[in-house]
Amino acid sequence: MVLTRKWSLFLVLVGLFAVAVWPRFAVAIWQDPRAWTGAVGVSGPTAFLWVHAVLIVTAMVLGLLTGYLGVRGLLAGRSRSSGVTRPAARDGAVR
Repeated sequence: MVLTRKWSLFLVLVGLFAVAVWPRFAVAIWQDPRAWTGAVGVSGPTAFLWVHAVLIVTAMVLGLLTGYLGVRGLLAGRSRSSGVTRPAARDGAVR
């Protein structure tokens, strides 16, 4: 599959957005009194914290993978435009 430069840039921006937004959201959830059975950060975590932790980790992983794919698309586009040829796929897949 070949990504255009615009789609590759879009994927990179989505990845950067995830890296910028989700950690701040994680801090907000950590400081939320609903995330703890008592005092914030020193008592036991609630289901609210665990559910949001899973969502945040999933969103970060997907964001990082999306950004990675965008960077790969940009680099592949650069190598195509510079005339660099890639070796043929070993499994017979067409690239």
